[in-house]
Amino acid sequence: MTDFPAATQRARVRVPLRFNDGYSVDAELVTFHGLTDGQEHVAVVLGEPAPGALPLVRLHSECLTGDVFGSARCDCGPQLREAVERIADRGGVLLYLRQEGRGIGLYNKLDAYALQDQGLDTYEANAALGLPEDARDYTAAAQMLAALGITELDLLSNNPDKAEQLRGLGVTVRDRVPTGVFSTAHNVRYLRAKVLHTQHTLPLAELTELNAG
Repeated sequence: MTDFPAATQRARVRVPLRFNDGYSVDAELVTFHGLTDGQEHVAVVLGEPAPGALPLVRLHSECLTGDVFGSARCDCGPQLREAVERIADRGGVLLYLRQEGRGIGLYNKLDAYALQDQGLDTYEANAALGLPEDARDYTAAAQMLAALGITELDLLSNNPDKAEQLRGLGVTVRDRVPTGVFSTAHNVRYLRAKVLHTQHTLPLAELTELNAG
């Protein structure tokens, strides 16, 4: 277990969420003092777990292109939309983490897109820029969970590294629950790279067929 300083809740505010497909839900947004990386991460509290049930939690890395503009080059926007509804139905928290481009930042991510257009995959493009394949650290996420009183959870994610990092930070991850598969003609190479490079739980055979088509 890694020791880290405690964070505290800074403020809580209720916000009604409305999505383009008509889905709506009320959420409580929580901000924090004392996060180790100094970023303005936000916890989105949704629903209430049943007595004795574990909260469903997603660590969602900010993606301006996907979350806001609906880019089809990734699956981030659909994952965010799905996560909000699934967490609201069961009760839990979505941690919206300011980790654009797997932690390399927006400008670098767009530079990596340009290299992907030349044939590199998403991880190769980062390496060609002299950047880590994945620069994300989830210490702040563990701080946020502790400040919310969450020590045990089910994690909504296809990414095994998120569960491993949380466990290393002292959070009990009982189950890792896969998200849906949101493939498009524009993101299938990106999704395949996630499986091949970082063992995401996505159907490789199906993505191979789509890529071949």
